[in-house]
Formats: sequence, C-alpha cells, structure tokens
Amino acid sequence: MANTLPNSKDQSDETRKASNEAVSHDAEKPCIEHGEAPDGGTQAWLVAAGGHAIFFCCLGFSNAFGSFEEYYLSHQLQGHSPDDIAWIGSLSAYIQFAAGMVGGPLFDRFGAKMIRPAAVLYVFAVMMLSLCTEYWQIMLVQGVLMGIVMGFLQIPAFAAVSQWFDKKRAAAFGVVVSGSSIGGVAIPIALSKMLNGSSLGFGWSVRIIGFLIMPLMGFALLTVKARLPPRKSTFWIPAAFKDRRFVLIIVAMFFMFTGMFTPLFFLPTYAVRKGMEVTLAGYLLAIINAASTFGRIIPGILADKFGRLNIFTFGGLATGVVVFCMSSAASVSALVVYSVVFGFVSGTIISGGSAALSLCVKDVRDVGTYMGMGMFLAALGALVGPPINGAFVARYGGFDQVSMFSGTMSAVGGLLAFATKAATPQGLLGLV
Repeated sequence: MANTLPNSKDQSDETRKASNEAVSHDAEKPCIEHGEAPDGGTQAWLVAAGGHAIFFCCLGFSNAFGSFEEYYLSHQLQGHSPDDIAWIGSLSAYIQFAAGMVGGPLFDRFGAKMIRPAAVLYVFAVMMLSLCTEYWQIMLVQGVLMGIVMGFLQIPAFAAVSQWFDKKRAAAFGVVVSGSSIGGVAIPIALSKMLNGSSLGFGWSVRIIGFLIMPLMGFALLTVKARLPPRKSTFWIPAAFKDRRFVLIIVAMFFMFTGMFTPLFFLPTYAVRKGMEVTLAGYLLAIINAASTFGRIIPGILADKFGRLNIFTFGGLATGVVVFCMSSAASVSALVVYSVVFGFVSGTIISGGSAALSLCVKDVRDVGTYMGMGMFLAALGALVGPPINGAFVARYGGFDQVSMFSGTMSAVGGLLAFATKAATPQGLLGLV
C-alpha cells in the first residue's frame, strides 16, 4: 500500500504533463498545418509593403503634427495655449494605439477584411479635417476620429506581418514602421510649403494630403492579408498580464512614449523662437523622419541578430540622452544635426517595442490581441506627455524643463527595458 500511493501520484503527474503537452500541441497545430512563416518571398514582402503604406498614411500624418501645432498657434487657434493644442495631437497619438485593443483582436478573428471600412473612413476623416475651423471640431476629427481609425489600421498591419515573418520579424517591422518615417518626410514638407508658402490655405492644403493618401490606402487593401486561419478563442487574453515580460515591456514603453514625442510636437515651435524661418522650421520634422527611416530599419535588422530587447533598451536610453540636449541646440545648423540624431535613435522605439511585445506571444494568431492590449496601456504616455510639456512651455516660457522631463522619462523606459531581460531565461547579458 505504501508503494501504491507514490505510483498513483507519479501517474497523475504524468497524465497532467501529457495533457498540458496536448493542449500546447493543439494551440500550435494551426501554425504547423500551414507551415512555418516564410520569412520572405513575394507575398510576404507585399504584406510588409502594404503595412508600410498604412503607416505612411497614419503615423506619418501624426508625425507631422508639429507643422499643425505651429500653424494652429498663429491662425485659427491663436487664442489657445500650446498645451491646449498639444492635447489634439496627444489624444490622437494615444487613441491610434489604444484603439488597437479592439482592432488587433478583430484582425485575429476576421482577418484583413476588417481593414477595408477603416481605410475608407480614414480618408473621409482627412477630408473632414480640411473643413474644420473651431477647436472642438479639430479635436473631434483630428484627435478622436482619426485616432480611432488609425488603431484599426496600424495594429492589424503589425499582426499581418507577424504571420508572414518569424526569424526576420524585427526587420520586417522596421520596414513597416519606416512608412511612418517616409510619410513624416513627405507630409510635413508638403504641408509647410502649402500652408506657409502658397495661397492654397488650410482647407486645400489638407485636402491635397487626402488625395495623396487615397492610392496608398488602395495598395494596402490589395496587399495586406492574413496567412493563418482566424482564432476562435476569447476576444481579449487577460492571461497575458501574468507574464512579467509583457507587463515590464508595457511599462517601459509608457515611459518612452511620455518622452519621445516632445521634439515631434515642439521642435518647430522651439526653432521659430530661436529665430528660424517658419517654413524651414517645418522641415525639421521631415529631417527627423528621414533619419528615423534608417533608425527603424537598421536596428530592426540588428535586433534579429543581437536581441530585440537589447535594441529596444538602446533606443530608450539613447533617446533619453538626445532629448536632454534639445534646449542646447540654438543655431540653424545645430537644430538640423539635432533632428538627424533624434530621428535615428527614436526610430527604434516603436518598431523595437512592437518586436519586443511579440516575444511574449505563444501563438502567432494572437499577435494582434497582444499588441492591442499592450499598446492600449503603453500609449497613455503619448496622451499625457505632450500636454505636460505644453504646460511647461506656457508656465516657464522656455524649453529647459521640457527637455529635462522628457529626457528622464525616455531614459527610465530604457532602464526598464533592460530590467525586463532579468525575466528571460537568457538573463541580463543574454542576446534577447
């Protein structure tokens, strides 16, 4: 009898182990049936190109908010404070990631067909913005409506690319997010020229951007596709928050987002106060985004080799150091050089953070849900950061406090990203 009990316990443990292995096998079965991610090929790179086009139209437009901020302050919203106007861009930046909490799971359940109505609505929102003249109208369209629709486009683009890439996923994410950099070059240059150097006015300047976006959205609708069948499990996955890595990455991104948007929102205004001509100051955003193209692709390639968390950590720490130096750039040449350096180091954060979040996903069909839930919380930093900095500008009339606050936030995010490695089997010094 004494020997029977241990044997029963061993059998029970073996039964539970076999059951868990069976569950794990079933969870991975759809991925096995459809083969491993191709990590390349015409179709896979077309999906990445479609995601690139989506980010050109969406986050590329958001990256041009500094041009809008400067124009609003001197034209239709000249009676409002910098932090009032910053709330428009920060709310849009938050919602476009937060709405992914719905957009991501919808993609996991229904595939790319959920992108189609969002693409049409986004073009409609841009056209509606061209008609806005009051603060509440601009807030409603540019802050809320465009933000929601972006969330239904960007997170699904990430999720689609995740199904086509595995070993080269960070590099593919870099290609996708670099669309926002190229859009952030073209859109601010075009806006600055049309708003400040032509007689087109605000309405037609924005409408022309809308016409530019139309064919790119059409291309994205044709190319962004899911590779795997939809999942049928719960809409959200609360168990994800039991993973310490997932929680730490979200917190790290929150601090980075709080600090990294500062130059994108305020560098043109800061440059004008330093004596730079208004049109040229608007071009600084184009320079930032041009440099961030390389800052998103090159670190993405390196992340697949040296570790996604390692590159994510580098992005946060380097961005913090560079933001600390913003108020030291006082001449035209210094501002141009500063824009190049900031663009490169900050370009790592969004693509690096997204790649880091994907490390926590056990079933690739859940990537959209994981990213949506993670970005919903992390993007709170993008919501509160710019208005806090706008309040600093209004209170102190300078940018020293802005650069100190935002630099500290980004650096803390980098340190938290590094600490996340302690929750991995590879440890703090591993290539993870």
